[in-house]
Amino acid sequence: MFRIGLLSDTHGFWDPEIATHFSRCDEIWHAGDIGDPEVADRLERIAPLVAVHGNIDGIAIRSRFPGHQRLTREGLDIWMTHIGGYPGHYAPEVRPAIFHHPPGLFISGHSHILKIMPDKKYGFLHMNPGAAGKSGMHLVRTLVRFEVSRGKVSNADVIELGPRSSA
Repeated sequence: MFRIGLLSDTHGFWDPEIATHFSRCDEIWHAGDIGDPEVADRLERIAPLVAVHGNIDGIAIRSRFPGHQRLTREGLDIWMTHIGGYPGHYAPEVRPAIFHHPPGLFISGHSHILKIMPDKKYGFLHMNPGAAGKSGMHLVRTLVRFEVSRGKVSNADVIELGPRSSA
């Protein structure tokens, strides 16, 4: 069993509660728009960090993290990118690979809209953890914590950090 803490769209904002919620994770995954290298540094002090850069990230983040990550954990093929869309509405950049070589888990950020839903057509799970930062139109800052074991996702928990305007 592998425990993952997933977040996106921090936009340079650090909430100390992230450390509390992710303290028992084996890895932390950030789906882009990190915003400030210090956010990545703080995450790495909690657990190993796997991240992708997003559209607002500057050279300091882009030189450190790729635009896409394709990895395997506990037999599960995972693809993480920032602008990916969601089932039925994938971004043009990811469509060919999703159609020809779908992952078991597809993670994206960007929309600031929390979604965990199956793609029944291609047979995989889609996750977007919403936004953990204060920039954007979302109302509540969110994280996701889940487990991967034997090629499957289980025990997914949505964590609300509070209103976007507070902290």
